[in-house]
Amino acid sequence: MHITKLLNYLLILNVKNDIKTYKFDKMNCRDENSLKYLTMCSDDWKWGLVTTTVGMQSIAPNASYPAMQHPATYDLKPQVGRVLDEYQMVYITEGSGFFESESMPRQRVEAGTVILLFPGEWHNYAPDVNCGWQEYWIGFQGANMDMLVGSGFYSRDEALMTVGVSNSVIALYKDAIRLANKESIGCQQMISGVVMHLLSLVYYRYRNRNAGANRVEDIINDARQLMRERIHHSLRVEDIAASLGVGYSWFRQTFRRVTGISPSQYLNRLLMSRAKELLVSDNQSITELAYALGFETVGQFSTAFRKMEGTTPRRFREENKLRGFYSSEMFRG
Repeated sequence: MHITKLLNYLLILNVKNDIKTYKFDKMNCRDENSLKYLTMCSDDWKWGLVTTTVGMQSIAPNASYPAMQHPATYDLKPQVGRVLDEYQMVYITEGSGFFESESMPRQRVEAGTVILLFPGEWHNYAPDVNCGWQEYWIGFQGANMDMLVGSGFYSRDEALMTVGVSNSVIALYKDAIRLANKESIGCQQMISGVVMHLLSLVYYRYRNRNAGANRVEDIINDARQLMRERIHHSLRVEDIAASLGVGYSWFRQTFRRVTGISPSQYLNRLLMSRAKELLVSDNQSITELAYALGFETVGQFSTAFRKMEGTTPRRFREENKLRGFYSSEMFRG
């Protein structure tokens, strides 16, 4: 598949999954500082993209920057800057700071910004001393990225891309970190897929924000992602609307208009999809599953399940155990 066609495919793939992180979700973003430099072989280069480093760090107010020790070729001294021989995508998820490069004058960086670093170009950046920041980064090289830059998808004079604080973007960085820490056979190829995914998502969010993307779609996508992530927490539609900063009536009506079903119906479908998955893949008793799914009694669970699926949880388990692992369409993304 031609690289531009692949990029377009990934852009479409991410539209429904992309969301921003709100105040209630910030704690999910905070991990332990991590740093990984990867090895590669000659065959890895044939894939078109290799990953060199990936990690994250949280810089507290008045703390030194960077927080971790890097090899000399990667060491960044905010007083003098540096030059890399690779591309890097640095994602600021909290706090603020500055960035400057040969192609861009010094300017402020806020949370929700991706800093794209180019090989062979001097650059410098650091968090504000009074607030610090949280950053994720990934470094990579290869013909695929060179082609994207040469085709005009990314440029040195647009090294700062405002994409918002997005769980989808953060999740990709976390996927890359997990893969890098395992460093199994095929790790480079897997992470290169994550990098392409990340490039497409950042491109999509940045271009659509600049073009005035539909705020309503963002809110509904945020709501659906929140429902997926917290399906076990007895969510109320009123609480979801409040978390998103919109009115309950507006949210309920808009959600139905955009998706074709009410928020409550969507929650019930998610819950039943999860229930079917657990009934086949988990060995817990139906009573235990009912409580794990947030029902007050097993009878309440059985009634809800039978109403939506037309059969009892026990019969569903018996009929589907023989068919293998049940995969829920609604939890695929």
